[in-house]
Amino acid sequence: MSDETSSATVAPAPAAEPAMDSGELGRAAAPASSGEATHGLSDTLSATARGDGATIQDKVVEALTTVFDPEIPVNIYELGLVYDVDVSSDNEVTVTMTLTTPNCPVAGSLPGEVQDKIAAIEGVRKAHVNLVWEPAWTPERMSEAAKLELGWL
Repeated sequence: MSDETSSATVAPAPAAEPAMDSGELGRAAAPASSGEATHGLSDTLSATARGDGATIQDKVVEALTTVFDPEIPVNIYELGLVYDVDVSSDNEVTVTMTLTTPNCPVAGSLPGEVQDKIAAIEGVRKAHVNLVWEPAWTPERMSEAAKLELGWL
């Protein structure tokens, strides 16, 4: 685990929804791009199955597949809640993600869990999580593996 600090940020909830108390999550994050996320569990596993040759990004994605919303039996990566994983040249990792709704019961804890999992990866110097609400999550962001797991295919 890194000795460096980690941080999580949260964007304010949209005006149509009750605002989430950001508490210790910090300042507001910039919105993610509006492009649809594409995830595939088989792609993730094949990239990380290389063992020693796996990149920090591969290891982050693998760690994200171990984080679950307790109400949904699919990991956050396959659910399409992760919009971006950015690894800087000095191994600072920033994950931009959302939740299924701003009123999600784990809104206060899930970003911290993601941050802790990233910070525990060998080679990661700093871990940051930006929680955003735009673009809003929709079921179309789920991978085929997630839809299959939930019986939607």
